Amino acid sequence: MNATSAVRRGGIEIIGAFESTYLPAHDRDITETTGHDISWKQDLQLLAAAGVKRLRYPVRWHRVEADEGKLDWSGTDRVLQYLHDHGFQPIIDLVHHTSYPRWLTGGFADPRFGSAYLRYAEALALRYPWIQEYTLFNEPFSTLFLCGHEAIWPPYQSGLSSFVEQILNVLPAVAEASKFYAELLPDARHVWVDSCENHTGSDPAGMAYARMANERRFLVIDAFLGRAYDPEGPMAAPLRAVGGERLLDLAPGRIDILGLDYYAHCQWNFGSGGGTAPTLRPLPLAEQIRDYWQRFQLPCILTETNIRGTTPDRATWFKYVLEQCELALSMGVPIEGMCWFPFIDSTDWDSLLFRCKGHIDPVGVYWLDRELTRRPSAMSDSYALAAGGSPAAALPAYPLAEPVATWLTGYLPQMAHWTWSSRPDTAPGSGLPNQETRMELRNVDEK
Repeated sequence: MNATSAVRRGGIEIIGAFESTYLPAHDRDITETTGHDISWKQDLQLLAAAGVKRLRYPVRWHRVEADEGKLDWSGTDRVLQYLHDHGFQPIIDLVHHTSYPRWLTGGFADPRFGSAYLRYAEALALRYPWIQEYTLFNEPFSTLFLCGHEAIWPPYQSGLSSFVEQILNVLPAVAEASKFYAELLPDARHVWVDSCENHTGSDPAGMAYARMANERRFLVIDAFLGRAYDPEGPMAAPLRAVGGERLLDLAPGRIDILGLDYYAHCQWNFGSGGGTAPTLRPLPLAEQIRDYWQRFQLPCILTETNIRGTTPDRATWFKYVLEQCELALSMGVPIEGMCWFPFIDSTDWDSLLFRCKGHIDPVGVYWLDRELTRRPSAMSDSYALAAGGSPAAALPAYPLAEPVATWLTGYLPQMAHWTWSSRPDTAPGSGLPNQETRMELRNVDEK
């Protein structure tokens, strides 16, 4: 289904996805720790059985070019040929978070990144000329923020200066790729994917920080599109202090669709004592999507969402996000799809990928048991209903269990009009590893 038909029928297309982030320190990726590298055909068949053929799908550069300059496409060929032969419509993801080859020892600060990335990107486009949609670099703002500003991911740099330097090292190559992809894949669309944020403050210091953060969230995409940051805004002086005016000199790239990744932790509230997420008074997601649409005037997709919880909790959050996408559509936003990410449970996000223990992260449409068997649930039922065309109003809402009930307290007023169903007697997939751990911008301890 193309974008215009999805919008014309008055509904939101449901899009699938599979997680693949590489952990360079451990030489493992989530495709491997979830067993998708072995069970990919079964997983794709489950997705098709749910009624979904359009999906975000990764190409694992770190495996394709495990040795510098030697591209091995054999594994990628098998999966992408299957997708092509069976009528899937993949949005090919070239780099997902830290999924670069291990020999790029400096990560996104490595001076070799640009030339290596362009070599890989060109080879991919030439090998798979049938691709219709692609994401050249997943979540450039949040990925480079965690790698270059917060020292959460390698190369573990911190501060605005290193953040800007990583942007300057990565964006020129991505912009160049966006231009030659327009020539190599003239009928395909570039889906830019990044976090969908909104921040508030509870006191003067917090409100000042929130104003800065609300400008900072657009820094990377503005630089990519050749848009100047506000010279009088709260980011102007800090950027000047670290040579950030160089961002204004970047050659702009090309975007066809704006992908927005939204989680409850995308809305922070700041005060003099620090920040907390999610805020107790979150902006409705529909209004947040509209804000991005009004700023960039690009058709949108909700490219990621999930909640860490039992399968009924996930089904309830799915209903909320789908309803908000429908509301955004009714506001005039050209939003063509919604992606729950990922289709099967992920792993090791309980430590923000600091450790590689194979800890199952309970976020998928299908949940994984200890043997990594894919299991259906209330969540997979709701997902299939929506994929079949049912609106959010027709999906069940289940009372939230802890810790999700506390985590989503601020969202309950936006759900007040719902009729709530009894939770299933059993809630498979309910084991929550490290229940106190939440997605916060901090390193976890090693206890």
